[in-house]
Amino acid sequence: MISSPVESPGRDAESGDLIETFKILSGKENVDSKTFFQLAESSEHTRGHSLKLYKKHCRLDSRKFFFSQRVVNSWNSLPQHIVEAPSVNSFKKRLDDDYHDMGLL
Repeated sequence: MISSPVESPGRDAESGDLIETFKILSGKENVDSKTFFQLAESSEHTRGHSLKLYKKHCRLDSRKFFFSQRVVNSWNSLPQHIVEAPSVNSFKKRLDDDYHDMGLL
């Protein structure tokens, strides 16, 4: 019998946050993306993908745990081929494949 690694609860929550972020940014949710996120100003010197999010400075610890803040670092670290997925299902598949390749699943 082949055993499969168990996902940590933190990984599940992070994946859910990233999927919801993808839906909001790609217009698949009936929510204005500007309500939650501000895109980082693009630059020729910016590494990574073209949909980087700007992370606002937080004075209050409680704000650090808001959805719109906690997802920024994880989202910005995703490769271009994941964030440019054409559908939610392909985003999930690419995200799972990336986690698997990194040995996180």
